[in-house]
Amino acid sequence: SLSASLHPRALVGTMSPAIALAFLPLVVTLLVRYRHYFRLLVRMVLLRSLRDCLSGLQIEERAFSYVLTHALPGDPSHILTTLDHWSSHCEYLGHMGPAKGQILMRLVEEKTPACVLELGTHCGYSTLLIARALPPGGRLLTVEWNPRTAAVAEKLIRLAGFDEHTVELIMSSSEEVIPRLRTQYQLSRADLVLLAHRPRRYLRDLQLLEAHALLPAGATVLADHVLFPGAPRFLQYAKSCGRYRCRLHHTGLPDFPAIKDGIAQLTYAGPG
Repeated sequence: SLSASLHPRALVGTMSPAIALAFLPLVVTLLVRYRHYFRLLVRMVLLRSLRDCLSGLQIEERAFSYVLTHALPGDPSHILTTLDHWSSHCEYLGHMGPAKGQILMRLVEEKTPACVLELGTHCGYSTLLIARALPPGGRLLTVEWNPRTAAVAEKLIRLAGFDEHTVELIMSSSEEVIPRLRTQYQLSRADLVLLAHRPRRYLRDLQLLEAHALLPAGATVLADHVLFPGAPRFLQYAKSCGRYRCRLHHTGLPDFPAIKDGIAQLTYAGPG
C-alpha cells in the first residue's frame, strides 16, 4: 500500500544503497590517501596482536629468537642488520631503523659523551647504536619499564659483547629512575639523552632532568617520534622556554618512508 511504502523504514531501506554509493568515492579517496597508515595499522597492531596470541611471545622475544639463529654474536653491526632484515621481511618491529640510526650514531661520535642516558630501551636496537659509538671509557644507562622487553634487551646487549660497565640496563619507569640517578646510579650528569619511550612523557621527563640538575650546559637531548605519533607539547616547551637550541631532523618510518617523522635535537644552554 501507499502508506506502507512511505513508512520511514521503507524509505531508509530504499535510500541506504544510494547513500552508500554517494560515500564510496570518499572512502576510496581516504583509503588511497592514507594507505600507508592503514598498512602500518595492519602490520603493527592487527598482525602483531594475532601473533602475540598465537605464540604467547612478545614481538621483541620473537625478534630475539631470530637474531639468535641468524646474527653473529659479538658483532653489534651484524645484529643491527639482522634486526632490520627481520623487521622488513618478517614482522614490523617499530624500531629506530637505519636512517634515524645514522643520525644518532653521528651525533654520539661528534659529541663524544662520557655519559649517555637512554629512556626507552625497547628491544635494544638504539642501545647498540649508542654503545658502539661511545668514546673509550664512555658509559650508557638505559631505562626500560616493561620487564619482558627489558629481559630481551639485556640478552641482546650482552650478545653484542657489551658488559655492564659500558651498558647498564635499569628496569623501572623513567619517572622513578630520574630522581635516583645521582645517588643510586652515580650519574651526576648526562651529556647526551635519548628520549625514545612514550612521546607523551617526554616533557615530564625533560623537566625532571632539569629539576635534578642532570643536564650540563651544552648537553644534547634527542627525542624520537616527535612528528609521528608526535610530541607537540614537548616541542612547544623546548622552543619557547629559552633554554634550548632546537633542530629537527626529518625522516620517515622504517619500511614506511611515506609516513613522515622526525628526531628533535635540543642543545641545552643552561638553567638561564
